[in-house]
Amino acid sequence: MLIGLPKEIKNNENRVALTPGGVSELSKKGHTIFVQSTAGLGSGFKDAEYETAGATILPTLADVYAAAEMIVKVKEPIAAEYNLIKKDQLLFTYFHFASSEELTHAMLERGAVCLAYETVERPDKSLPLLIPMSEVAGRMAPQEGAKYLEKPLQGRGILLGGVPGVKPGNVLILGGGVVGTQAAKMAAGLGAQVTIMDINLTRLRELDDIMPKNVITQMSSEYNIRAAIKEADLIIGAVLIPGAKAPHLITRDMLKEMKAGTVLVDVAVDQGGCIETCRPTTHEDPTFIIDEVVHYCVANMPGAVPYTSTLALTNATLPYVLQLANKGWNVACSQNQDLKLGLNVVQGKVVYKGVAEAWHLPLANVNEVLAASL
Repeated sequence: MLIGLPKEIKNNENRVALTPGGVSELSKKGHTIFVQSTAGLGSGFKDAEYETAGATILPTLADVYAAAEMIVKVKEPIAAEYNLIKKDQLLFTYFHFASSEELTHAMLERGAVCLAYETVERPDKSLPLLIPMSEVAGRMAPQEGAKYLEKPLQGRGILLGGVPGVKPGNVLILGGGVVGTQAAKMAAGLGAQVTIMDINLTRLRELDDIMPKNVITQMSSEYNIRAAIKEADLIIGAVLIPGAKAPHLITRDMLKEMKAGTVLVDVAVDQGGCIETCRPTTHEDPTFIIDEVVHYCVANMPGAVPYTSTLALTNATLPYVLQLANKGWNVACSQNQDLKLGLNVVQGKVVYKGVAEAWHLPLANVNEVLAASL
């Protein structure tokens, strides 16, 4: 298969979809890989390393899209890429369609096959291609929150870990999944007093068993959230509904109940956000303030640590990329239920329920679409 690896052009997105090692594995299987010049530079990988691994270096983004049958990316295409996408071209990347109506309609119009990392799902309901970046984002959230709690950055002036004789800061984490668990570990390691909320009592029991003593668990409800936000210095939104918009657990009116300088970090912002007042921001301009509350809502947090993120992402995606390249998307998705669940938009049709519901679009039967393509 002809595989394209473009340079990411989203604001401050320094990751790349495959390492030279990943390209080498594809090349050994007889596939042709086109890598855009300097695509890996932000993650620490030079063009020469990709060439040694068997890739052909192409000068422009347009060249890569024109040459490839399958595009492997990190982030969703942005407007400058829409017209480069060919009919029936396979795009394998993070899409988060439920948070962007414009992107959804653009991909429908292009007639592309859009296979989303974030909805590839194993039988145990785990999301193997979302987990590594969720781990990175979860571990980054307390780190970024701690920074923006500093007074020069308009935070409360709180040191999360406190010092002898001074109480530590309070961290509230909404969601006990991968992001929430990693965030709790890091916040606890800094010495903060951490509360993690979830609606799954079984999960709360598991977390109670594995977390250190400065992490307490609590059932998530509007009543409990309203009580907790009054004491929180840092609030981390870590709620995910696969392929669908995140629910708003913190509403605009709740900001008035928070202390001035409280920091909100909404890791779910690329899926619509679980904090009503959050909107996507960038690494270049990461925060804004509403009602004296600092909002950090960067939609591609792992892009700030691209070396770690690129290695972690390739570890997870490469087995699936190999299946798609070896068999073609339709055969691979027919044979592998994990990949089938990753199909969101196929040749002008929405085949994922969460996306159809988000934008009130007709839902096509994925099995019928697959059968017609074979």
